Amino acid sequence: MVAMAIQKYLKLRTRMLAHNQNAWSSKLILTKCEEVAFMQSEFNSYESIKIYKDNHIHQYELDPEKLNEFHDQMMRSASKLALFHLEKEVGNPPCNYTWFVTGSGGRNEQGLISDQDHGLVYEEHSEIAHNYFEKLGKELSKGLHEIGYPYCEGKVMSSNPLWCKSLTDWKKQLINWMDNKSWESIRYLQIFYDSRSLVGASDLIIKLKNVILNYLNEHKKLIQRFMDNIQHIKNSVGPLGQIYVEPFGQYEGCIDLKKTAFLPYVNAIRLLAIKEGVVETSSLERIDCLSTMNTCYRELIHYKHNFEKLLKYRTLLYSNAQAYDDVHYLNVKQLTKQEKREVKDILKDGKKLHQFVQRIIDKGCFQ
Repeated sequence: MVAMAIQKYLKLRTRMLAHNQNAWSSKLILTKCEEVAFMQSEFNSYESIKIYKDNHIHQYELDPEKLNEFHDQMMRSASKLALFHLEKEVGNPPCNYTWFVTGSGGRNEQGLISDQDHGLVYEEHSEIAHNYFEKLGKELSKGLHEIGYPYCEGKVMSSNPLWCKSLTDWKKQLINWMDNKSWESIRYLQIFYDSRSLVGASDLIIKLKNVILNYLNEHKKLIQRFMDNIQHIKNSVGPLGQIYVEPFGQYEGCIDLKKTAFLPYVNAIRLLAIKEGVVETSSLERIDCLSTMNTCYRELIHYKHNFEKLLKYRTLLYSNAQAYDDVHYLNVKQLTKQEKREVKDILKDGKKLHQFVQRIIDKGCFQ
């Protein structure tokens, strides 16, 4: 019965695509029994995962938590298939490993359309392990691309040797980045700190984060280099209170929520998490942890509410989103006066949050 439900689903979906019926209003609706049967079954191709993903993701677009759980399910399904392909070719993994996601995926903050940000850590430091996971990393990136996750422009992917290493080599790389202190090295460290294990031995990620925290405990001035790395914030509100929008092009009249709003909040909260040794990855969870550590961090609750509003505003962009950038540009003209005021306050508070973090770094946090 399960196989019949899946075959029925795939045949109907294929006919829909053949007739260019790609509007959400004409999506295929499965019975609850068929949906559960399909989800519990093993996907036999990347195409079958993509079909399922495309037809179900809109059900979760208004709930950021469920949307990110759905992304996790789809990526785990792709990883199972990638491992299956590799096991047929060269056998089982030679050692324990973890496949982690980072970026918005690591923070559980993905939008409707999300690109790839991931890496591999494997326990055994050997040529056999290196060769195996190099192949797995390439297959993982390929699989995610085929199910609808665009390649990362910055190449933060398991197919890049920089993000696919043994535990030993990862430790060396993290220390080298911290010793180097260059803008790029500090940026890589902050990307890694958002890592969350999706498959495999999650303790490997915690061990590596502790490498960063232990180093910072002995080199306290390094935290200022982290702050310097995130100082540049794109101007979004003018001296007369006007919101700066894209002056021309595809997104004329829109504001880039990712660069002007999300990044200032994400970067500032991450920095405090690193300073205080908070290993949670979600910005909201980080704020919750920090606000219970010291009374001076209770001010962060206000910024938490702002961040929750940002997640709400991003859902307004989903209905017409066709590409990755579409889920970041908000048309200001379509907002009510109250919404414009609210967005403006959120943008201005992003700079205030950075000033707050700088004061904490300069003077410390006192009860």
